[in-house]
Amino acid sequence: MTPSFRTTTRVGALMLTLAITACSHGPKAGPQLVPIAAPTPANEIDTILSLLDLGEVGAAKKRIAAILKSDPMDPSAQVLRASIDEDPKALLGPTSFAYLTQAGDTMSGLAQRFLGNRLKSYQLARYNGIAKPADLTAGQTLRIPGVLPRAQMPKRIEPRSATPAASKARSAAPKPVSVAKPSPVVVDPGAARQARVAGLAALNAGNVARAVGLLHRAAALDPRNPVIARDLARAERIAATVKARK
Repeated sequence: MTPSFRTTTRVGALMLTLAITACSHGPKAGPQLVPIAAPTPANEIDTILSLLDLGEVGAAKKRIAAILKSDPMDPSAQVLRASIDEDPKALLGPTSFAYLTQAGDTMSGLAQRFLGNRLKSYQLARYNGIAKPADLTAGQTLRIPGVLPRAQMPKRIEPRSATPAASKARSAAPKPVSVAKPSPVVVDPGAARQARVAGLAALNAGNVARAVGLLHRAAALDPRNPVIARDLARAERIAATVKARK
């Protein structure tokens, strides 16, 4: 056997060994992609809020469970589930102040105004022992969790030095009665949408008077919405027809 033949044989064996080694390792697996849950549609959250506003807790819980099954960390669904399952005083705290509801107030609007989150509207309703937030009317006294904002506290008047006679005359004079000014209605399209949904549900159920009241509330919260104005006009026509038949 010649030297050149031996060299060729050794080179061929070496290349065969390298090829077998490369095949045994195989290609490296690429990075695994973790699927990202799609965000919950806003209209689904609004539907759940409308159901809770009407006191339909069972239907709301089913929709919340479906969201959490798809995304257990969904923050909106977690707030809504806690609103149903947990103690509202543990969630919102024991300290509260009184608030007299005004025309156009809704539970979701008050939750956004005082709690900073409209999704806590059912927590606020349960905090006040209200099972059906859509029944909220002007003139009700609610307990609002927290401390009365400083801007709404009555101003303290420092007493001035005066003679005893003047002080006695002032104490005998009748004190003026302060009349609280109604707070301005805040435009809240989200709350208006909930009031409209509740109003249409009442209209379909045959409760025309309640439907008119809820649609009036929706119009006050979103006065430039032509759809709400149309629904209100239709409800008022139905109410007039019912009244004429009596």
